[in-house]
Amino acid sequence: MVSGQKLWQRAKKVIPGGNMLLSKRAEMFLPGKWPAYYSRAKGCFIWDLDNRKFIDLSIMGIGTNILGYGNKKVDEAIKRTVRKGNMSTLNCPEEVLLAEKLVELHPWANKVRFARSGGEANAIAIRIARAATGKEKIAICGYHGWHDWYLATNIDNQSNLETHLLPGLAPNGVPKCLEGTVLPFEFNNLSQLEAIVNNNDLAAIKMEVQRNDPPKKNFLEKIRKICDLNGIVLIFDECTSGFRETYGGIHKKFNVNPDLAMFGKAMGNGYAITAVIGNEKVMDAVQKTFISSTFWTERIGPTAALKTLEVMKDLKSWDEITKIGKDIKLSWKSMFNQHNLDYIETGIPALAGFTFNSKNNLIYKTYITQEMLKKNILAANSIYVSLAHKKKFLDRYLNELNNILKKIKKCEEGIINPQDLLEGPPCHGGFKRLN
Repeated sequence: MVSGQKLWQRAKKVIPGGNMLLSKRAEMFLPGKWPAYYSRAKGCFIWDLDNRKFIDLSIMGIGTNILGYGNKKVDEAIKRTVRKGNMSTLNCPEEVLLAEKLVELHPWANKVRFARSGGEANAIAIRIARAATGKEKIAICGYHGWHDWYLATNIDNQSNLETHLLPGLAPNGVPKCLEGTVLPFEFNNLSQLEAIVNNNDLAAIKMEVQRNDPPKKNFLEKIRKICDLNGIVLIFDECTSGFRETYGGIHKKFNVNPDLAMFGKAMGNGYAITAVIGNEKVMDAVQKTFISSTFWTERIGPTAALKTLEVMKDLKSWDEITKIGKDIKLSWKSMFNQHNLDYIETGIPALAGFTFNSKNNLIYKTYITQEMLKKNILAANSIYVSLAHKKKFLDRYLNELNNILKKIKKCEEGIINPQDLLEGPPCHGGFKRLN
């Protein structure tokens, strides 16, 4: 057993679930064999606790590292900040500079608040919207974190969030009095949203601008109009999509402005920083409620974001990672067609993914990870693209994937039993309790 797996078994004895993020649990990739922990990371390489070097063609820090791991310019800026001191009784000037930069990038916005995680930023936006409108109910479309306000939608029906990224989330610990306060709707399903609006007095409509399919039939424009007519705050969650197809929010691509928007993940290239930006009318409701936290004032996050935005602008990173992602998707399409395998393409190009249109999808996904790991590649069925993903690494990955798909095709033809592909159990496909 590799050192990472030994430590993972120890972790599950002292940390409920084993770690702090569901998406990084070893069972989500390759139960019993995933290296689980890293000693260092640079570019698109990760070294595990046994000093084995892997190419990361997986989720790149859960999408936090557009510039690659350990970008020199960002890290040097952080080192200077650490030498000067990260915290003090006074405020750091960088938060003002970063707020001004985000408003400059989004002229519809006037005010900014900062946090350090996406879940926090989403909860802040909901508090602001409720304070601004005096109303409570929220319509949602997409994944927006772990807080009570969001998970409350599963009190009414535990399958409500199944189409919003994570199945199996039980609302245990969420006050039952929140039942009916959060109402889910499907992307591009305007009639479903209209029914919610007609039957509820909403404080906000909160949604991802795009996760998989683009908006159709002026979907975003129509939602903007619904919000204007009904006094509803429109919130775009761009924690994941921000800075991947435009220099700022992906909503700029569709020319529809929200009242509030959140950014995170890639904005600090691996350092913790998130932002809630909004128009003055809605954002000033912060003064009518209480939103405050000690470590939202530390200096590293804003410093990282300022330098990351500078490097992004210089390199036009959004154009490059989109191009890389499009090339990856075209290669997948060619290979799946070649092997006559049915699949579903997911994600914008910079967050490229696929699922097998097969009852054995999880087995096949696990098999990809199992075989890629033998070739020192971290991979499954999605690639969160970074500038460090050079063509030579992608060519190596695609060659290995082609060989893997040949075996999967034999399974679909009934020549090989899919279970015989695996050297252990299949990966988890959603939330599961770990013993």
